[in-house]
Amino acid sequence: MPHATPRRRRDPEARRREIVTAAAELIIEVGVDALTHRMIAARAGVPLGATTQYFATLDDLRAEALTCLAAVVDTRIDDMRAALAERGATAAVLTDLVMQGLNDAHALEADRAVVTAAVHDPTVRTLARRWVDQMTEFLAETHGVQRATAVTVFMDGILWHSQMHAQPLPAHLIQTALADLLGEESRTSSPSD
Repeated sequence: MPHATPRRRRDPEARRREIVTAAAELIIEVGVDALTHRMIAARAGVPLGATTQYFATLDDLRAEALTCLAAVVDTRIDDMRAALAERGATAAVLTDLVMQGLNDAHALEADRAVVTAAVHDPTVRTLARRWVDQMTEFLAETHGVQRATAVTVFMDGILWHSQMHAQPLPAHLIQTALADLLGEESRTSSPSD
């Protein structure tokens, strides 16, 4: 009599995470509006019914995936806040952190996906505004609300610029603009102002 192979125990939480991760990856690739249960199930390697087993609606799954992407951005913001607290919120330090951030393709894609979704979905706007709100609050402690707001809007624009162009803005241009926005006395020199 042949021995039956023992059934593998399912891990519902792991499966749920696989589905959310697949949805987040697809949001980055195709956008939130193009997302379907079928696409997510195929990417996650689960039966089609699994997506509805774990999430009542596609909107619920999209929301969870966007929250997952926002968490990637939140981690970068926490790292940035710690670096600014340690090194100072100067134009040079901010430029260094922006340039590092521009090299983190996954975080850039996550930010773009959340902000793009927020344009059409008011329920996602709170997630999308967290970055600007947190950075403005942190920078306002040293530079005041107006300068902090201008800096965060500029930095947000740098991220969008990098998404639409093959290469990011040069560091010297970013540092000069940030120094102007922060009202720093010493100007940075650049090879071609």
